[in-house]
Amino acid sequence: MEERLYDLIFIARPATPEDEIKKVLTGIEHTCAEKGGKIEKTEHWGTRKLAYRVAKHREGIYVYQQIRTSHSDLIAELERRLRVQDVIIKYLTVRLDEDLKRQKKLQHKREVRAARRPRRATAPAAAAAQAQAPAPAAAPEPTPAG
Repeated sequence: MEERLYDLIFIARPATPEDEIKKVLTGIEHTCAEKGGKIEKTEHWGTRKLAYRVAKHREGIYVYQQIRTSHSDLIAELERRLRVQDVIIKYLTVRLDEDLKRQKKLQHKREVRAARRPRRATAPAAAAAQAQAPAPAAAPEPTPAG
């Protein structure tokens, strides 16, 4: 089975002590190691204002992690563990490798389409071709009758 790349972002209650957040991160690391996953990046974004109230809170402590694994059951287990944590008010897991594959595929299609398209004349060449074309004959202006 191929390796997949996931983004995991969770929001903790704003009054959560730092050691509680470290305990949650340790639990995630332990679960990843147990299931054969690898945490590639962990970022502590700090306290930020939420877009809307979540569990009666207007702020939350954001933590971002990037996880690489070949077992999809690891993500299900991580989400289950985050769901039962009292300090976590929201979490989101996003699979990134599908988006990366889709972007590569679209870029390849664009390149193939551009290769098939005939090249347009450059601006100076187009201007020169236009200057060599005969000017349309002007119609004589009517004279006022009088």
